[in-house]
Amino acid sequence: MHTCAEEGPTTNKNSRTNFQFRRLPIYSRTKHFVDSKREKGSLKMAEDQDLVTMMTILQQTVTTTDTHELELAQKFLEQAAQENFNKYLALLAQILANASYDAVPRMAAGLQLKNALTSKSPEVRALYQQRWLALDNKLKTEIKLMVLQSLGTETHSTKAAAQCVACIACTEIPVQSWPDLIPHLLSNVTSLGSTEALREATLEAIGYICQDIEPEHLQSQCNEMLTAIVQGMRVEEESFRVKLAATTALLNSLEFTKANFEKEAERHYIMQVVCEATQCKDMQVEVAALQCLVKIMSLYYQYMEAYMGPALFAITVEAMKSQNDEVALQGIEFWSNVCDEEMDLAIEASEAQEQGRVPEHSSQFYAKGALAYLVPILTTLLAKQEEFDDEDDWIPCKAAGVCLMLLANCCENDIIHLVLPFVNAHINSEEWRLRDAAVMSFGSILEGPDPDCLKPAVTEVTNPLIGLLRDESVVVRDTVAWTLGRICELLPEAILNDKIFPQLLEALVVSLDAEPRVAANICWAFSSLAESAYETALRGMPEEGEPTSYCLSSSFEVITKKLVTTADRSDAHQANLRNAAYEALMELMKNSAQDCYPVIQGVTKIVLERIKVILQMESHVHSSERIQYNDLQSLLCATLQSVLRKMKLEDVKAISDEVMMLLLQMFNSGNMKSGGVREDALLAVGTLVEVLGVEFLKYVEVFKVHLFCGLDNIMEYQVCLAAVGLVGDMCRALNTHIAPLCDDIMQRLMTNLRNEHVHRTVKPQILSVFGDIALAIGPAFMKYLPLVMETLQQASQTKVDKTDYDMIDCLNELREGCVEAYTGIIQGLKSEDDSLNPELESLFAHVSFIIAFIEEIAGDEDHTDGIVGACAGLIGDLCSIFKNPVADLMDRPLVQEILTEGRRSKNSKTKSLAFWASKAIRKAKNPQQ
Repeated sequence: MHTCAEEGPTTNKNSRTNFQFRRLPIYSRTKHFVDSKREKGSLKMAEDQDLVTMMTILQQTVTTTDTHELELAQKFLEQAAQENFNKYLALLAQILANASYDAVPRMAAGLQLKNALTSKSPEVRALYQQRWLALDNKLKTEIKLMVLQSLGTETHSTKAAAQCVACIACTEIPVQSWPDLIPHLLSNVTSLGSTEALREATLEAIGYICQDIEPEHLQSQCNEMLTAIVQGMRVEEESFRVKLAATTALLNSLEFTKANFEKEAERHYIMQVVCEATQCKDMQVEVAALQCLVKIMSLYYQYMEAYMGPALFAITVEAMKSQNDEVALQGIEFWSNVCDEEMDLAIEASEAQEQGRVPEHSSQFYAKGALAYLVPILTTLLAKQEEFDDEDDWIPCKAAGVCLMLLANCCENDIIHLVLPFVNAHINSEEWRLRDAAVMSFGSILEGPDPDCLKPAVTEVTNPLIGLLRDESVVVRDTVAWTLGRICELLPEAILNDKIFPQLLEALVVSLDAEPRVAANICWAFSSLAESAYETALRGMPEEGEPTSYCLSSSFEVITKKLVTTADRSDAHQANLRNAAYEALMELMKNSAQDCYPVIQGVTKIVLERIKVILQMESHVHSSERIQYNDLQSLLCATLQSVLRKMKLEDVKAISDEVMMLLLQMFNSGNMKSGGVREDALLAVGTLVEVLGVEFLKYVEVFKVHLFCGLDNIMEYQVCLAAVGLVGDMCRALNTHIAPLCDDIMQRLMTNLRNEHVHRTVKPQILSVFGDIALAIGPAFMKYLPLVMETLQQASQTKVDKTDYDMIDCLNELREGCVEAYTGIIQGLKSEDDSLNPELESLFAHVSFIIAFIEEIAGDEDHTDGIVGACAGLIGDLCSIFKNPVADLMDRPLVQEILTEGRRSKNSKTKSLAFWASKAIRKAKNPQQ
């Protein structure tokens, strides 16, 4: 069965008001369908030939198996919408509303009508909503009446009428139109004369509305909608279909019910209805009701004390024990959500204590109270699996592991004595499922409890785990590899000793030959082990420098060669093994001691040889292998970065020509169509710039075209972002030598800032790079200063929707980019003796705005620690350079407030910048001090 695309046809601005649908070839071939339906009496004789034609085409969009005919049908619908959108909508609504028509064209009409009213794309959806609002009111009223009339009359499972009602509602309710909709829907549900189908479809429409509309638009009508929903969920409701629609609607409406949950009587009634629904004999209703409880716990945790003991605990624990996976998953999810909430509340309590205030909400410690009951159920569920379960399927076994990890983080040491008996009892079981459950439960509790409390258990269990790496079950071997990786990451001090470490290292190396899923986890274990071993070796050393040797030194070459071999395995594309092997190799390079340097040089040669080989393969790669080929190039570029950073300058100079030649060859290859490869190649160049410093100058002329290409590539924003970052690297490395490129660079950066299609993550970095350029070229930056300062001022005044957390993050990044730009410009233009020069005097006119910008940041409760540090640095620079005239402006409350916050920061950099800024203010006011 085929259906037309989900996006609706667009309209033509020059649409004619009267037309006859053109008879495309598809019409003549399907006219016999209309005639046959007329003869059978299932299609009413219609004087309007357009209606008959439309039904014929709609039938074709669903029933035809001919791709060409399907395309013709879609073109017909697009043409109909373009030529007369009003009539197009009216015909679709008319077909949908007529219960005497066949189900297939009605279903297709509803789908096309929905697609003409909304879109998955937010931008297109907004355009469609404006298009609807601009229609004639009489037409809109007729269509609304017809879609309401359609509710409960459809025999197909798509329920298009409910979706169409919701589409129109989500457009009109925000602009205070269609005021009688919600009362009408309530009447459909509560009226004694309403059919089961009408009540079900109406509740589905309410659910769709709640799912898609912003909460603030329904606050005034929330009570009516909740009344309708609860009516459908009551025990007295006999129809499971109505119950399911009502329960799903409640799930979608819970964000709107805050005011109802704040009232005890209403809250009690809602909770009663939901809890009763969890006992429904229909499994779908039961699952939906449990989903409601999961969401209620997240939204209204502070009100749950009265319900936890009498109802919620028993309901969710029984759900976890259910033989039905969907029910069990919701029971597990409930307690995972409890853990999430209580961990957030613990953080809030800690912050409140530091700030000397009472937290807004307090934890009730439900997870700790239920821990003794939950752990046995979860460990039992860990054994509920089959050898060949799909790794992508979310099943109770996997959910139980996640829940156990959350409980360990939430309840900390309390979980240890509950899990260890299960581990000890089953780690050597004859049943592989129990062995796996024992290993998984142990691995799941390694984060959260006090490491000192876990060390004895880790020491005791590690040797049995090493033995289980040879287990007959691949599932067990996989879980063991994951658990050993967790131990290497979280409790390395328990294994970095002579008793355990040699056997562990040998077993890990051997296990790199295991199945891809096992070997990938072993690679991750090596990544964690390398970092942990290096950090252990650094303890007690001076802040700068690296250890001369460490515990991996004697095996470093063997491990490295084995990882290289693993990355070359014929099955390395499975289970992400190749990526894991290269990532482990990179971690080893990064976290290596001085006596490993010869191996790093060897790996560098291997990487360069592989890049040469893969570039020679370019013209022979089949399209089916292209993704793997691109991934390998990216991995080689990333590995190249890791070895270049560890190499001595003289050795990098010796190979830099070869490295640059290969990277340029990569840029010039046809494979540069892949944005991922281009991004990683730019990052590799950036590393070469960092290491070589001014020595990179000899490559600038031949490389600049690729830099400019990256800056122009706004469609692949990661590439553009990498290019912007590379500009900063080059500024820091080349200093004034970057000046000849600056006109071209600045022109591209400014163009990107003005382009609304540039990704929002790129623009903050561009602003920051202005500071890097100013620092590099100093007074030569003056020719860009007026335009840059105007741009920064505009960016500084950006406002966002504070209810959108992503936009808050974006605003903080933008502001931090502005602050870094101001800082770089001030430092770049200052004279060596910190005296005022003409360049700085021209900048002085902007100081009052900059301080006002800092005050705005300080007054925003959503600012980050990073931006506090950046502001402190900027304040210090302003006072150091402009002295007393600026220092007097720093007495403003918000400026002092952000400095106080900085001095109290846990981040050492932020803290030191805030103290330095405070000192700079005092010194500017009293130069003699």
